[in-house]
Amino acid sequence: MTLSHPAARTDGAPGRFERLAEAASNLTGSPAFSLFCVLLVGGFFAVHAAGLSTEWQILVGDTMAAITLLLLALLKNTERRAEHALQRKLDAIAAALLEQQEGRGGEAHEELRKAIRLEERL
Repeated sequence: MTLSHPAARTDGAPGRFERLAEAASNLTGSPAFSLFCVLLVGGFFAVHAAGLSTEWQILVGDTMAAITLLLLALLKNTERRAEHALQRKLDAIAAALLEQQEGRGGEAHEELRKAIRLEERL
């Protein structure tokens, strides 16, 4: 286990967690997942309105809490990857502008080209 930033991979290839987070992010952004959440909240109210046993109420409440925690983790991962990609782009733009101002071109311009498509690799 590493504590480094998920986007700070040196090989540029997304790891298992990054691929899983991307797939989960795509799933949770879908209309089907939104419908699932609406049904889950509806089920929560139905269980309480029907006066079912406490076990059912706890089960529905715990399910909602677990889904909320997972969505929070996915949101944070997506936020960190987007933040890192944006910072890399800003750094590349600043370096390319500095190179251009100094009348030389080369390495910073190539890094800028790479940074423009950075989020596709993260």
